[in-house]
Amino acid sequence: MKRILLGIIIPGFLMVASCGKEIEKTETYKINESASVIEWKGSATDHFHIGSFKVSGVLVAGADGKVKSGDFTIPISSIENFDLQDAVKQQLLDHLKSADFFNMAIHPNAKFHFTKSDRYYGKDEEAIAGANYLLTGDFTMLGQTHPISFLAKITTNKESLFVEANFKIDRTKWGMMMDSDPEKPLYIFPDVNIKLRLALIKSK
Repeated sequence: MKRILLGIIIPGFLMVASCGKEIEKTETYKINESASVIEWKGSATDHFHIGSFKVSGVLVAGADGKVKSGDFTIPISSIENFDLQDAVKQQLLDHLKSADFFNMAIHPNAKFHFTKSDRYYGKDEEAIAGANYLLTGDFTMLGQTHPISFLAKITTNKESLFVEANFKIDRTKWGMMMDSDPEKPLYIFPDVNIKLRLALIKSK
């Protein structure tokens, strides 16, 4: 009789315990590189330049769109400029790729590794409209890695996930010190404006 009771009670206990620890379903999304872009704006005291980078990578997210993990790679060779004429545009791009800025020959990629995401319910005027998550991760550039956080709007549908964000990074934190002295004739502000527009497709 005791064996019969144990045979009933133990499986029942295990079933209740497993229900209390239901595993959350996640999906992996891959960046659609042709529909995604990272735009940048660098400003000096009397002028600015704008452009973009390509980006690749994956995100793992829950059913509600909350990011669980992910990695992005940004090839420095993909840098573009939008505001200059062709005659001088290449001069700027070559300079940005040089050791004065991104040092592409030694550090061909910048990378971002997600560490966590938190739901956001505030209304920061500088953030993207509709921001609903605070994303945190490690950003690597010029061989240095530092944590960054930014507000993002994440939306999902049946097969896709979209990430939009507006934020700034201080380039000098990663050792990009060119023209960063405010006492010199050419002073480029440390903060670079970033616009993140990512379209991701669910992996099959």
